[in-house]
Amino acid sequence: MRHRLFVHSRSGHGFDQRCFGAVLIPPIERVQQTGSTSADLLGRLARQEYVGDGHWLVADRQSAGRGRLGRAWGDGFGNFMGSVAIHLTKTDPMAATLALVAAVALTDTVKALAPDLPMQMKWPNDLLLDGAKCAGILLERSGDAVVIGIGVNLVSSPDLPDRRTACFADYDVTFSRDLFGDALAIALMDALRCWRDEGVAAIVHRWLAIAHPIGTPLRVSEQGIDGLFHGLNPDGALRLKMADGHIVEVHAGDVELLRPVEEGN
Repeated sequence: MRHRLFVHSRSGHGFDQRCFGAVLIPPIERVQQTGSTSADLLGRLARQEYVGDGHWLVADRQSAGRGRLGRAWGDGFGNFMGSVAIHLTKTDPMAATLALVAAVALTDTVKALAPDLPMQMKWPNDLLLDGAKCAGILLERSGDAVVIGIGVNLVSSPDLPDRRTACFADYDVTFSRDLFGDALAIALMDALRCWRDEGVAAIVHRWLAIAHPIGTPLRVSEQGIDGLFHGLNPDGALRLKMADGHIVEVHAGDVELLRPVEEGN
């Protein structure tokens, strides 16, 4: 059953200011526990079970959540752990750029519900609070569908050996997992419309507005490349400026933020 809801931010403005009146929330299926919401949706797709475009599966707990490169991603009751299926059409942009679509939707959600949080996106898929990871995005494909998995530390954060983590509660920001999920589902609908109707360039423009600033020192771990963030290509690839001034394009990789850089520096 679908419900109509207009989500309001703390600032008092409507969540999607380009829409008026009620906003239709996509179908969100909620379960108490599973291994992985993404694995569940991928399994259904592989078995050719019907999974509608924009169908979400959200779990209270996950026992086998994962991130990029097969990393485990710990769960925590009250955190957001969900996945959504997107069915690709012949006219859609490159599937890999859905990572940027999800990032835009995620940050739009956070800005609407907690506009004062000190957040930045790190290419291609990590939401940072003061440089500490508080959310991640993972894309996995099954035929002509892509499953986007999103984990957000709302009330607790896991201890990771290789990076700092944070949660919204660290900043005295609290709201329910379901409110966050409803807002995220609406934001993803908006970002997908932009991606499909206006193209990747429009999504890249929105992503750059919430990313670490130009000149931020980055390291691509797998290739051992250090450089300065120099924006994105129109296709979403990372641009790194090397010490000698030439630009290296990175289409996939694990990126480390070496140190924060303030706007204008």
